[in-house]
Amino acid sequence: MNLALFDLDNTLLSGDSDFEWAQFLIERGVLDRELFEARNQEFYEQYKAGTLDIHEFLDFQLKPLSRHPRSVLDGWHEEFMRRKVHPMMGQAARDLVSRHRAAGDICAIITATNSFVTAPIAREFGVEHLIATEPEQQGGEFTGRVAGVPCFREGKVVRLESWMTQRGWDWGSFAGSWFYSDSLNDLPLLRKVKHPVAVDPDATLRAHADLHGWGMITLR
Repeated sequence: MNLALFDLDNTLLSGDSDFEWAQFLIERGVLDRELFEARNQEFYEQYKAGTLDIHEFLDFQLKPLSRHPRSVLDGWHEEFMRRKVHPMMGQAARDLVSRHRAAGDICAIITATNSFVTAPIAREFGVEHLIATEPEQQGGEFTGRVAGVPCFREGKVVRLESWMTQRGWDWGSFAGSWFYSDSLNDLPLLRKVKHPVAVDPDATLRAHADLHGWGMITLR
């Protein structure tokens, strides 16, 4: 049994769904451009630099979910998929997932972006399992808070190992394990798998992959 793990933003997607969701809400007039656009860009730059305070960011990202009924959010998300996500889903990324699925590997997308944004994207890629930051819900509506450990940096390892335990697995259950990622933020999980693969990596990850002889591919 093999395990194939995929980061989502700037890995399977040729862009960042977290960033684009906020931009979509700004363009739609749901969020005030003057108040939110510069802050959204600032958080994105912090993420790329490896300096993001995940709890500060999640407060920014999840609060808007609490201000609107789930039915309205779901309708907006359908439009978001058409306008923003589908253009970021390239054939090379689809083919990579398909190869692992055809080999019978257990496939999971593991992402810091919250599951409201990412669950429909995982389904579009045909990936059964999603491990993501979970927004807290009460009665089917979002509270604006995070539930449990954010799926970010070391938190990805925590969330993944919890997911394994729930299924009666551990690292020894898998003959082979792959993780595909573009980001220095994913170094903790990349170091855990047998086959770490840098995908169109940032400079820090590229240097690390070169030093340690990791695989490197492009999906662009």
